[in-house]
Amino acid sequence: MRHKHSDYMHWSKTQSRARFNLATSGVAPFPFRELPIDLKELEINGDNSYGYAPLQQAIAAHHGVDPDCVVESAGTSMANHLAMAAIIEPGDEVLIEHPAYGPILDIAHYLEANLKRFQRAEQNGWAIDPAEIRRSVTPKTRLIMITNLHNPTSVLTPDSVLREIGEIARSIGALVLVDEVYLDAVYENTPPTSFHLGPEFVVTSSLTKVYGVSGLRCGWILAKPELAWKMRRLNDLYSATPVFPGELLSVAAFKHLDVLRKKARCIVEADRKLLREFLKQQSALSAVETEWGTTSFPRLVNGNADAFLARLRTEFDTSAVPGRFFEMPEHFRIGMGVNTEMFAEGLNRISRALATDSTGS
Repeated sequence: MRHKHSDYMHWSKTQSRARFNLATSGVAPFPFRELPIDLKELEINGDNSYGYAPLQQAIAAHHGVDPDCVVESAGTSMANHLAMAAIIEPGDEVLIEHPAYGPILDIAHYLEANLKRFQRAEQNGWAIDPAEIRRSVTPKTRLIMITNLHNPTSVLTPDSVLREIGEIARSIGALVLVDEVYLDAVYENTPPTSFHLGPEFVVTSSLTKVYGVSGLRCGWILAKPELAWKMRRLNDLYSATPVFPGELLSVAAFKHLDVLRKKARCIVEADRKLLREFLKQQSALSAVETEWGTTSFPRLVNGNADAFLARLRTEFDTSAVPGRFFEMPEHFRIGMGVNTEMFAEGLNRISRALATDSTGS
């Protein structure tokens, strides 16, 4: 039977919350009252049959692309679904990184892809080794998919590596799909979208993780115009037309992205400083540090991470994302950028749990 669920999303919606919630994946919600907008300008209905032109233009300007290359979507997850569904057919070979964000694999399984993997090694700082991709592709590979920043580790893949991946894809007639939803969390050093690196690249992203406006569901795909049109037509089967007030508010958000990102950045960087000091003091944990992103992926050196996280939740009212949702059960993901006071106490409770855990000390 075709795969029709996401274990991670179910867990996230039903079991992730705790008083000290470090299971987040994006920054704190941006308050609606702080978004400069005249409510009299909001409308319920508008001309958005295949996208709302001002929003298409705002996304295009943000990335320096032609609006004809922009496909609106309901968040990055739907963007990934639309992109993959438009590119592959059942049985096509798709090469995806390991570890990977669970819902990406769920989409590939739902679309009945022939799924293959290439490894990101912790001992290599979770970096992509193009030679690993070269060894893993075959003449049947239709699509190579990565996340940049990497979810869950926040590791950045530089343009030089991306170009090499593009060359590998071009040599076998494949495309490269890059989920860039976390990329803007590199802040002033954020590189341009990989869409500019060559015709092999298709990119997905949204305002959901770095800007604190997840509720707008403002996501998009960047693709060459012919493929972009194919995706818009495919979306007729899914959501038909977007929520128009959400598009209007998304345009307003794009006009003030610097304000949204600055507000979140202060919290993310304060949290990262706390996390860096915390990890230095924890011999029971090992983690690759990064200078950017909103997530970290520590490994429990000894013991069972699932059991540890269950006890952390029940005894310390603190949550983090189990690594099994990224196929790495000895790890767990910590989210930054919501509330520094809460984050600090969450780390304190992890420390206390480790200190009293015979399997982790």
